[in-house]
Amino acid sequence: MSSREPRSPFAAPHSHAALAGSDLGTLGSPIEAILAQLNGVILDKDLQVRLCLACLLARGHLLIEDLPGVGKTTLAHALACTLGLSFQRIQFTSDLLPADVLGVSIFERDSGRFRFQPGPVFAQLVLADEINRASPKAQSALLEAMEERQVTLDGQTMPLPAPFFVIATQNPQEQVGTFPLPESQLDRFLMRVHLGYPAPLAERELLLGIDRRELLATLQPVLTPASLEALQRRIGEIHVAPALLDYVQALVAHTRTATDVSVGLSPRAAIGLVRAARAFALLEGHGAVLPEHVQAVFPAVVGHRVGPHAGGDGFVRQLLEAVPVP
Repeated sequence: MSSREPRSPFAAPHSHAALAGSDLGTLGSPIEAILAQLNGVILDKDLQVRLCLACLLARGHLLIEDLPGVGKTTLAHALACTLGLSFQRIQFTSDLLPADVLGVSIFERDSGRFRFQPGPVFAQLVLADEINRASPKAQSALLEAMEERQVTLDGQTMPLPAPFFVIATQNPQEQVGTFPLPESQLDRFLMRVHLGYPAPLAERELLLGIDRRELLATLQPVLTPASLEALQRRIGEIHVAPALLDYVQALVAHTRTATDVSVGLSPRAAIGLVRAARAFALLEGHGAVLPEHVQAVFPAVVGHRVGPHAGGDGFVRQLLEAVPVP
């Protein structure tokens, strides 16, 4: 009888594991450099930084919901600088128009033709700052861009730059002058994260250290956009075992039957959960998705999809704990 340890049902096949291990060894250094640079700007928020990067690698979009002044905009700037992405910031206000986001056609007298002036959405990383302060009409201007990665205006369809990543910041719903995002808009965001207040030691370092804006100006790109796209393609090579899919399906099924959940997870949300877990596994240096990778991304993927009254972190944790690992 062999003395080897029993093989985990979540592990990758040997041939796949060897390939993944080789690739991950090559990619480990840039990933570590990215995380180190981001954690040097956003202090004491390693999990949130990893979730943000996993969301980008999984080709999703990110919603950051928190109070003003906790570093939401700074995180978006740091990601763009670190990954070498073109960056545009859109300040959402109550009088914002869709043309302010997408662009507008301008008539030129000399040529007698209309020329399209691209809006700020034509960037690789777009920060939709305080998205819930704009009207639903202005919010909807991002829908096609986020889902199709293209914009259609005046009968013309124009592709957006690649990679394309939207980070939207949102103030808590109870604040004055906010419009709640509809479910169709929320579903476009693969993840929602909260930064929260810094720990006392991190806050002391912020008080005594370099101003974050000055620090952003010193950041150097760690990756090129082409290298980032290569990383995004590697997500599909991360192995997902049948036992892991059983676990994901059990979690999804539980959200559809739990009494306190108004809207269970859709098939699109389930696909997003697997993509996010694959991306998190890549960040952790694994060639296969493990249950702990699913558990790490589950609150961020699920919290904004299960209904406003049930979206608290505590409740989402209860959903997670109610389903045993197979």
